[in-house]
Amino acid sequence: MAPDRFARFVAIDWSGAVGARQRGIAVAECTPGTAAPSLVRPGHIWSRHDVLEWVLAAPAASLIGFDLGPSLPFRDAGAFFPGWDDSPPDAKALWALVDRLCAEDPHLAATSFVDHVEASRHFRRHGGRTGDRFGTGRGRLRVTEHAQRAQGMSPYSNMNLVGAAQVGKSSLTGMRLLHRLDGRLPVWPFDADPGHGSLVVEIYTSIAARDAGRPKGRSKMRDIAALNAALAVLGSEAVPGTGEIDDHSSDALLTAAWLRANAHRAELWHPPALTPAIAATEGWTFGVT
Repeated sequence: MAPDRFARFVAIDWSGAVGARQRGIAVAECTPGTAAPSLVRPGHIWSRHDVLEWVLAAPAASLIGFDLGPSLPFRDAGAFFPGWDDSPPDAKALWALVDRLCAEDPHLAATSFVDHVEASRHFRRHGGRTGDRFGTGRGRLRVTEHAQRAQGMSPYSNMNLVGAAQVGKSSLTGMRLLHRLDGRLPVWPFDADPGHGSLVVEIYTSIAARDAGRPKGRSKMRDIAALNAALAVLGSEAVPGTGEIDDHSSDALLTAAWLRANAHRAELWHPPALTPAIAATEGWTFGVT
C-alpha cells in the first residue's frame, strides 16, 4: 500500500442497540502526519442513518474503519446457516438477505432477522433462547477471529447476541448499512482496493489498544490522560483537554490514529489465510495477520 494512498483516516465505533439514536456510536478522523485525531460532530448523538450519510459524503481517499463484524462464520460448516435452504452463498448476498427480512425494522435494526424461524436457530438470544444450531461455548468463529485468538485477542462469535461482550447485533445492523454501501463504496476484502478513492474496512479497536501499549483486559480508556499516553505510542500528538472521556469516543480516536500508522503495511492487506473464498464469504479484520 502506497504511503500516500489515503488522505484521511476514519474510525467508527458502531452500535447495534435499539432506538433511533445511539450514544454508543462515535466517529473520529485524522489526516496524514502526526496531528491529533478529532471527533466528528462532537456531542452529536448519531443515528445509524447519520453515519451512512456521512460516510457516503466523506472526502475522497478516506480509509474508513467500522468496528463491527461484516459477515458470519462460513468456512467451518460450508454455509452461514447450514440446513437452511435460503442460506446465502456469499457475504453480499447475506447483507441483502438481512436487509430484506428486516425491511420493516426502523433505524437499520435487525430484530426481524434474529427472530426469523430459521435464522434464530443459529443465534444465542436473550431469555435463555439458544438456537439448536448455535454450537457450543462462545459459538462459531470466522477464520479471522481464530487468527485474532492466535494473536492474543478474545473475540466473541457474531452469532452471540447476549451479554456485554456480544457483537452480533452490531454485526447484523452493520450489514444493513453495508448493503447500502454496496456499489457505492468498496468494502475490503469483499471488494478489491481500486487504488483510488475511499475504502471501507473492518476494524477491531482492541488491536489498536494493544498496539498502543494498553494491557490485555484494559483496552478501554476513560480519561484523556490514558488516551493521550496511548496516542503517543502510535506517534500521534495529544488530543486537547483533561478529565473523563467515554470509551466509545476514545476507541474511535485511538483507532483512527492506529489506521494512519498502519495503513501502509503491505502484510496487513495480504494475510496468509485470506483466500479468495474467505474474502467473498467471511471477510477479514484489518490488522489481523
